[in-house]
Amino acid sequence: MTLIYKICPAAMWRQAEADGTFRGSPVDLADGFIHFSTAEQAKETAAKHFAGQDDLLLVALDSEKLGPALKWEPSRGGALFPHLYAPLDPKIAISVVPLPLGADGAHIFPPLR
Repeated sequence: MTLIYKICPAAMWRQAEADGTFRGSPVDLADGFIHFSTAEQAKETAAKHFAGQDDLLLVALDSEKLGPALKWEPSRGGALFPHLYAPLDPKIAISVVPLPLGADGAHIFPPLR
């Protein structure tokens, strides 16, 4: 199992859980796919795109359950990032945990695998 991660405002994810579908954040919708990160990429993603934001959730998913709509595409410096070209059923999340800010302003991550 390969876990991938979505960093998401808590209110947005909770709404997706209520609706039964996550279509993505405004950036995802503009780009035409839902952005995810690997365990190795998640901290950099948080620092680059979510600096100073609190009330975030870290959603872990099994990449293999996303099927052919998940594409691994080059981004930052050629690194491959997982992009989902379909809505996501929030019920398939492996875990959904808070992603708080530490005193230094960096997000405090749980152990990632």
